[in-house]
Amino acid sequence: MSPTVKKSNPSAIPSVDRLLRDDAAIALTDQYGRAAVLDAVRVVLSSLRRQMSSQDATDNTSVDYSQDGILARAATVLEALMAPSLKRVFNLTGTVLHTNLGRAPLPDVAIAAMVAAAGASNVEYDLAKGRRGDRDDHLEGWIKRLTGAEAATIVNNNAAAVLLLLNTLGQDKEVIVSRGELIEIGGAFRIPDIMTRAGCVLREVGTTNRTHAKDFAGAIGEDTALLMKVHASNYAIEGFTAAVPEKTLATLAHDHDIPFVVDLGAGMLVEMERFGLPHEPTPAESIADGADLVTFSGDKLLGGPQCGIIVGRADLVARIKENPMKRALRVDKVTIAALEAVLRLYADPDSLVEKLPTLRLLARSAEDIEAAARRLAPEVSKRLGSSVTVSLIACQSQIGSGSLPVDRLESAALELRPVTPAKGAAAALRQLVESFRSLPAPVIGRVRENALILDLRCLEDEAGFIAQLDGLLNS
Repeated sequence: MSPTVKKSNPSAIPSVDRLLRDDAAIALTDQYGRAAVLDAVRVVLSSLRRQMSSQDATDNTSVDYSQDGILARAATVLEALMAPSLKRVFNLTGTVLHTNLGRAPLPDVAIAAMVAAAGASNVEYDLAKGRRGDRDDHLEGWIKRLTGAEAATIVNNNAAAVLLLLNTLGQDKEVIVSRGELIEIGGAFRIPDIMTRAGCVLREVGTTNRTHAKDFAGAIGEDTALLMKVHASNYAIEGFTAAVPEKTLATLAHDHDIPFVVDLGAGMLVEMERFGLPHEPTPAESIADGADLVTFSGDKLLGGPQCGIIVGRADLVARIKENPMKRALRVDKVTIAALEAVLRLYADPDSLVEKLPTLRLLARSAEDIEAAARRLAPEVSKRLGSSVTVSLIACQSQIGSGSLPVDRLESAALELRPVTPAKGAAAALRQLVESFRSLPAPVIGRVRENALILDLRCLEDEAGFIAQLDGLLNS
């Protein structure tokens, strides 16, 4: 290796060929490939030349042009380039089904099923008959069993399910919906916009807070394709309100020989009350009340991978599957494998809390979370030192992803508050938040009243959490 050269002189920079012959470059090539190493070296050299041209001509000590220095910087460039963009994170936000953090955490059986299906698999091949099969066949039996529906099909999320249903059954016709159910969810997804894209004509009835059966009945005409009910999944209207029961809407629709469809949004396959949680409408309830089709998500309360599920009458599901858009919206083999593994867990509802992470986290008691907080508080405080105070506080978690929006779950959290003068408090808090976010497994909390709040409801790997905190503020 050449000694460090400290001159503001382009000739001080080693050539690309010379750098690539270095043992360190050869090691990087073995790991990343020659093309990637060549690009990284060129990036570093270009940066050094810019630094050289911009520094003061009398400053000959600020830049290291040695081969060691250049290749070390190239290694850093390559490490950043090849690092996975998707990372495991600790979700300590207090929102269990956090849309930005992947919603439902998958159970081990689903992860194993995804790995097993990742290679060649019989995703669209009927092994018994030795011919092409239907990818829905892997899931339809379980979904029918758990919902009481005649048939089912699966697409890549619930928004796609709603879009496909409306386009198939309501294109160029009217779909009647209560004005109070024209919701907007995350990402500016709006029911009226989806109807427009699906080629339907929206027919609003009632008012924001009160809609009656007579409003629906008065709107039905020759151009009516569907009556639709949308579960208000991310807000609640209280006070002087009225909504038409599903049974009533189903009867009204069937009297006029038109389908009644329900968009549940989240959708749970068992009654949540049995786990001490608030009630959430289930597809089975809607089917029993007379709904012809029901749509719901697989990655929210159900606890599976991202997908949208359509259940209901066999003839209507068959029409939906014939829509050319179905192919564009279908799920892949690893999603099918994961969902099938999760659905099998529902065969034994009594063991769901133990085996399904989403339900386990939702049903976790405040006492259990507080005990975890008491164990962790001194460990966190020891690693943060005197610059941050660590306190145990009571808090409330939320389910998230539009599920049960007004219901809260009693929880416990660590409150981390920087010890700084008032003028420097904002900067110190920002540094604290960024330090946690920069850990190998980033820790995501929430900021409230000049403190970082770490809600521990979703923290199960305490040892892994603590292990990476050493030297936290120097990260």
